[in-house]
Amino acid sequence: MSEKPRILIVDDDEAVTKTISIMLEDAGCLVDTAKTGEEAVKKSETNFYNLALLDIRLPDMEGTELLTRMKETTPKGIKIIVTGYPSMENAIEAVNKGADGYIIKPVNMEELLAKVKEYLKKQEEEKRYSEGKVKEFIETRVKQLGPP
Repeated sequence: MSEKPRILIVDDDEAVTKTISIMLEDAGCLVDTAKTGEEAVKKSETNFYNLALLDIRLPDMEGTELLTRMKETTPKGIKIIVTGYPSMENAIEAVNKGADGYIIKPVNMEELLAKVKEYLKKQEEEKRYSEGKVKEFIETRVKQLGPP
């Protein structure tokens, strides 16, 4: 990636947050954290995040509700639900509300890092593709308009 990816970790468990933060920072990411859904929403209104790791159970709301709220503030951001309470119902609801991934706690750090890198690579490829299409459109439009 051309610039460091920005990642938001939303979890009220400080040990989990700290461990994941250190691992992602060591991998070259800029990491921000939030302990509640409201704090995450406020941060995502003023900051851009490439990816967010969202705990399914937060003190003030369910992670699936946070998914819906963050769709408005970070529509292009990747959102991954992280849960210690896995169930088919949770997984289906998360996907239906826009989750890009679903990870079960306790988190295997190597797998999490691999998944994050995979999602960020895909996001970068999509960005390059979109930029190429915009460039192509502008060049074609300039040719259509001809000289002034």
